Amino acid sequence: MAIRLFSMADYADAAALWTSIPGVTLNEADTPEAITAFLARNPGLSFVATDRNGQLIGTVLCGHNGRAGHLYHLAVAPSHRNRGVGRALVERCFNHLAAAHIPRCNIFVYADNDVGNAFWLKAGWDDPATWKVLQKHVQV
Repeated sequence: MAIRLFSMADYADAAALWTSIPGVTLNEADTPEAITAFLARNPGLSFVATDRNGQLIGTVLCGHNGRAGHLYHLAVAPSHRNRGVGRALVERCFNHLAAAHIPRCNIFVYADNDVGNAFWLKAGWDDPATWKVLQKHVQV
């Protein structure tokens, strides 16, 4: 396995991976234009994992707002799960967030994404009952 920066050349393969995994949902923030803008605002923070043949087997989008990091679309091909791919991608993000002096990181996981929730909880993430996420779409 190799990990490298996510580039827009990876978009088609990444989108195919994302849409193939139950629990990963794409929306208006996942168009090529939106991902291009996200990567430009958060340079050097998002990564892909590839197998020895160069095939994309994992992704993670990472950004921060100056106070907290955010991970999106951590996805690992089912054929490569339980091999440390997801952990390695998250670790790479955390190393870069730490270098930017970002003290914490947040994720958003759908409540019914059993595989995703199991991964994050096993990795030591908290599921705080003291707060929740509210959301409203911005009218553009």
